Amino acid sequence: MSPVSMSYLGIPGYVIFWVLFALAVGLLLRRLYQLWRYMSLGQTVGGFGHLVKRVLSTIVSVLGQWCQLKNLTARNRASLGHVFMAWGFFIYIPFYLIFIIIGGGFGLSETLEHTSFFFYYAWVMDIAAPFIMLGALWAIIRRYVIRPPRLKGEQSFEALVILVTVLIHPLTHLFKEATGIALGYAPVGLGANLPPISEALSNIFAGASPAAIEAANTAFFWAHWGFVLFVLVFIAYSRYLHMIASMFNVLLQSPPPKGALRPIDLEKAESFGASKVTDFSWKQLLDLYSCVIYGQCQEVCPATASGKALNPKNLIDDLKIHLLAEGPTLVKGGEPAKAMIGEVITEDVIWACTTCRACQEACPVAVEHVEKIIDMRRSLVMEQASIPETAEGALRSIEDRGHPWRGTTLSRTDWAEGLDIKTLAEDSDIDILFWVGCTGALEERSTKISQATAKLLKSAGVNFGILGAEESCCGEPARRLGNEYLFQMQAEKNIELLKNYGVKRIVTACPHGYHTLKNEYPQFGGNFEVIHHTQLIAQLLKEGKLKIAKGRGELVTYHDACYLGRYNDIYQPPRRIVKSIPEIKMVEMGRNREDSFCCGGGGGHMWLEEHEGRRINELRTEQAMDTGAQTVVTACPFCLQMFDDGIKTKEAEEKLKVMDIAELLAAQIGE
Repeated sequence: MSPVSMSYLGIPGYVIFWVLFALAVGLLLRRLYQLWRYMSLGQTVGGFGHLVKRVLSTIVSVLGQWCQLKNLTARNRASLGHVFMAWGFFIYIPFYLIFIIIGGGFGLSETLEHTSFFFYYAWVMDIAAPFIMLGALWAIIRRYVIRPPRLKGEQSFEALVILVTVLIHPLTHLFKEATGIALGYAPVGLGANLPPISEALSNIFAGASPAAIEAANTAFFWAHWGFVLFVLVFIAYSRYLHMIASMFNVLLQSPPPKGALRPIDLEKAESFGASKVTDFSWKQLLDLYSCVIYGQCQEVCPATASGKALNPKNLIDDLKIHLLAEGPTLVKGGEPAKAMIGEVITEDVIWACTTCRACQEACPVAVEHVEKIIDMRRSLVMEQASIPETAEGALRSIEDRGHPWRGTTLSRTDWAEGLDIKTLAEDSDIDILFWVGCTGALEERSTKISQATAKLLKSAGVNFGILGAEESCCGEPARRLGNEYLFQMQAEKNIELLKNYGVKRIVTACPHGYHTLKNEYPQFGGNFEVIHHTQLIAQLLKEGKLKIAKGRGELVTYHDACYLGRYNDIYQPPRRIVKSIPEIKMVEMGRNREDSFCCGGGGGHMWLEEHEGRRINELRTEQAMDTGAQTVVTACPFCLQMFDDGIKTKEAEEKLKVMDIAELLAAQIGE
């Protein structure tokens, strides 16, 4: 007899079953409605097209757990435990719905549990159970015994309750099935081979009386169902919430292009950026509910690694706690008791970010940390006029001189002297515009990148030109430092100039300029074909338009620039260029490709002083030195400067030098 069909102290089991179920569902829905109201306080945001593609991506990422498997490395094996637990969760849900709620709750157990489907599903559940338990047990050991740095301070009672329930769920299920087998219930008689673990456990009850086994079966059923209902309620009041929220968060993650910041409508906006939690979009608030608080983001964050105030996991958790604490007041139209900027999130945290996106690459549930930080910077800069002095000087220089390099004595065309390079003002009949960029034109060391790139283009017979004195800052530093107004002013001015010259194709050696021109200028009508110099050079080599005259017998390592790699997925062209040079040997750094470690120059940090902890560029320089390479090759002028400074600080000029990939190849190309 089904435990639901029995009576307990005169109360029918069906009544107990449905009362408990209704109570649990009611509490869940009440809390979800409350959370929905808090999230709805956020600003409206659109741009969630391509529904079919999004659904398929969510299935692969969440149901298939690619979100965790992609982070599975020798350095991070904890993801596998989470995969076991998540897959178990997805396997158990249909069982609860079909065989407990429909079967037990509606008295259809005898019908459903005597089907071949039940037999095979019992096998699936039986095999899944030990893997779920193993994942939970491994998580408990890691969190409460091993205690890796990323889980520091995460030994809470709530986390323990979650992991213990995950551990007990499958255990009570196995004993429920084992006692059922001992009583001769289905799946007994449905197939030749019973689920192996439940069958083995049933032997424990071999000598017991039928009445004792029946009592045990009833106890295990209600214990298992009780844990299911407890979790159903606990989901919305704890970190379990991410199981629901993360599916929607992955489904509704920001559309491509990756890393492109949303523009502010400067004419209609009532405020700029986010000074209050309600200034974030509702999607950004959904991020807060979705966070697993697993710590993978903080493990890869260069700010955290170098001892800065920023910890991306704490950033999201602090904002979530703030939203939940202030939510009851905010939904009534009141003002928050705490200031988000200053009291909840300090300015040191906001300015420590290099916008490298390592946190977002590692996050298994598509939480977007960088956009929130930029929104808070926008509020600081555009509403509160609060910005570090060196960054303020760079922004003022962009506004006054069209570039961020205060004190430079170079002009936009000094680097091109003697190279016979035409400007568009002289001749606009070109195939491609070489966007030199502020750093490539005005920072002395980086001008060698521009010279090498131009020599390669000329050697390959490419018909190109430059803007020369007409070129102005693309605005990327202004946007990442929070001055959206200055960025849009620069963007609109540059787009008008490029359109007047009829420019269709652009090549640039700066990943920051590349990302801005390619992925953010279209927001303002600037639709151009933009190519990074590594892509163009690799193509010219493939077509045989560049001939390598000699080899270079040395060991080199390549550094993946954040805005080239994580932002734009350009990993292979630079490596193909390096490997095309005869006699060269290449060794990868431990942190490479998607896992690359930031040089420390992004997010406006070329113009921000590091006052806390160690300098990020020194950490990356040490990682390059650990490879034993003689040369570290970059494809970004910011990275080149950061490595150059890092090498000097480490007094390693005799052991290691840094070159842009264009410089490396240009030295091997015959005249």
